[in-house]
Amino acid sequence: MNEERVIALAGLFQAAGLVRSLATTGNCDAAALEASVGSVLRLDTEAPADAFGGVGGVRYGLETLIAQIDDGARDITITQIAVAVLRLERKLARRRPMLEALREGIVATQRQVDHLGIVHASVLGKLSELYSTTLSTLRPRIVVSGNPLYLTQSTHVERIRATLLAAVRAAVMWRQLGGNQWQLVFKRRQCAMLARGLLAGSQLGR
Repeated sequence: MNEERVIALAGLFQAAGLVRSLATTGNCDAAALEASVGSVLRLDTEAPADAFGGVGGVRYGLETLIAQIDDGARDITITQIAVAVLRLERKLARRRPMLEALREGIVATQRQVDHLGIVHASVLGKLSELYSTTLSTLRPRIVVSGNPLYLTQSTHVERIRATLLAAVRAAVMWRQLGGNQWQLVFKRRQCAMLARGLLAGSQLGR
């Protein structure tokens, strides 16, 4: 386990936490949402932190990751979402045409971001549609549970799907850096220690 892997993993847990919050309350950490969606649009970064605009972009994810693996305040649903995304990423990795379709769709959406901003409804709608036509066709699908009041509103559903796309982006980075699910089981303590160090550093840099 190293810091880059932990940042990618924090990105995954950040998106999972955002999805959970959006599905149950209709709201989420706005800065974390912008950083996560932004990571989808930054495809060719050299390091995971760059995808999120710096380590501060995954502050919420680091807090969520620590809570999930080393605190008593864990929310099992967040971990279930993260594990489901990791499984989905494994299926995606074997489907090159879908990977190419995702890249093309993201590049097309980048043009809108320049004019509208990262979390504009139109941008989130495009990313949501991209998720629906690609990743949502893989089985088993990721099932998000929550408050029906929010899960039946198109604007909330679009934010959730765009955030799930961000979760998959983080999972891809995690795998590319040599991450695997066994590390979540056997290197939890080391992961939590590195996450705490990164979190402290990001807070000092405020």
